[in-house]
Amino acid sequence: MDGAAPSPFVDVLYHDNHLLALGKPPGLLTQPSGTRSDSLEDRARSYIKEVKGKPGNVFLHAVHRLDRVASGIALFATTGKSLSRMNALMRAGTITRVYHAAVSGSLPAPVGELVHFLRHARLKSVEAAEGEPGARRASLSYRLIGRAGPLSLVEVTLGSGRYHQVRAQLSLAGCPVAGDALYGSPVSYVRGGVALHHRRMEFSHPVTSAPVVIQAGYPPFWPIPG
Repeated sequence: MDGAAPSPFVDVLYHDNHLLALGKPPGLLTQPSGTRSDSLEDRARSYIKEVKGKPGNVFLHAVHRLDRVASGIALFATTGKSLSRMNALMRAGTITRVYHAAVSGSLPAPVGELVHFLRHARLKSVEAAEGEPGARRASLSYRLIGRAGPLSLVEVTLGSGRYHQVRAQLSLAGCPVAGDALYGSPVSYVRGGVALHHRRMEFSHPVTSAPVVIQAGYPPFWPIPG
């Protein structure tokens, strides 16, 4: 990580000449939208301009999606070389992405795997039959790592990358993420967010091949100690 001074409006988790990882709060879009005036990508561009002293346009592209309502690591490529190589790592499945979720209900076992077929339907993912038009296989592994009252803290490692995958699969398992009314949660959380946090990423650096581990601390209102 280089010696860049932290900016007051971004939580810098990792920064070098090719990559920038920021901590995203819940409720903030990762990428710009025509209906909202602020996004993490906008803040990242301002940060790069400030640190690098570049008044004009800067190269910056999100490597992955992170739902507006979720929090945690958002990774951006700051060079064309790093973007193409990170995209190749994503396709090859060699990037480890770990989420923590506070959920209601009880999972089938303390450690396990969930496999469903999901399809996109009106701003959410729904369960589908294998072979159904639009159905895509979704898999994740999980382990129970804590409890607090009616909530359980679950660590999830993605085996695929589908739209709303963690939220949809945990809901289908009878354990919706706290605050996620879209997927049937009876529990409230912070306004504009759900208790789903992109906690850790591990991968080989796209240019140097050195191992990279990035971790994001919980938001201050996180409901269960990790």
